[in-house]
Amino acid sequence: MPTRTRRLLALVVAPAIALAAVVAVTRRGRARGLELRPPGADPVGARGLELRPPSADPLSEAPAADVAHAMPRRSRAGLTLLAAPVLALAAVAAFAPRSGSTPALAALPPPPRPALVVPRPVGLAPVRDASRVAPVRRAVPALAAPGPGAARVASLSTRTPEGTTNVVELLGTARPERSGFWQRIRLAVLPNGTTGWVPRSALGGLISLDTRLVVDRARLRATLLRDGVPIFSAPIGIGGAGTPTPAGEFYVRDVLTRYRSPMYGPIAFGTSARSATITDWPAGGYIGIHGTDQPGLIPGRISHGCIRMRNADILRLAALMPVGTPVIVR
Repeated sequence: MPTRTRRLLALVVAPAIALAAVVAVTRRGRARGLELRPPGADPVGARGLELRPPSADPLSEAPAADVAHAMPRRSRAGLTLLAAPVLALAAVAAFAPRSGSTPALAALPPPPRPALVVPRPVGLAPVRDASRVAPVRRAVPALAAPGPGAARVASLSTRTPEGTTNVVELLGTARPERSGFWQRIRLAVLPNGTTGWVPRSALGGLISLDTRLVVDRARLRATLLRDGVPIFSAPIGIGGAGTPTPAGEFYVRDVLTRYRSPMYGPIAFGTSARSATITDWPAGGYIGIHGTDQPGLIPGRISHGCIRMRNADILRLAALMPVGTPVIVR
């Protein structure tokens, strides 16, 4: 007989056998005509309840064959409760599979499908133009090396010369012994390309960017890339022969609007680049990216070092380029 069939028979037969045992014990007691009498009915019953046949003499004893049945109902019920599980186990053992047999795996139902299936993790693709910037939380000196004993390179303040929040580009991290984390940053000082180290605690939360502005001085064109893909391009005007636009790697420090002079157009971006030839200008000759009131001169070498665009182009660029974006001037 298959294993599964034997198990089903055991589950059906075991309760039936137990029920039959209970019924048989109950009927056998009734067939003997046994009855309960209170303790005060006769001298013998003074010790407790006693089972006797109705017609028997109170002083006579029950036959030996009836001793097993002449007991209280509670005792018979207890024996029945003990006997029923024993009989059920015997039935299960009779129909259980023989020793050494193994249930067929094909007869088992398949496991339920999980409600939530977690897919295999997939690594994120690297971002080509990823960069990070952070605002300056407190004024601090920028040092030549990480650690409090290094030489001072420049002073870092919380505000730019234009009065906006000072933001710095992050280039690396170090942790000297017993001096916490230090951050290498790009500085807006001469000579262009100067970097320094500041304590990480002097900076605010990190901001990740995936944009990059590439200024091609030979082609007189600026192109904005997002994750390496061009999303904006426009002709530009750059510095002339005596006041060239400096080459190098810089970043956008702030964005300004509502200029009184129309020569700067509707919007101007301030960068970390500095002019090496015009150092006596207000705030020290920072290189900006702004509009113009003479769009007919673009493209060309027409400025004192700043990067000019037509007003329509600078407005489109402002909608795409956030503060902190790296600027590459070739």
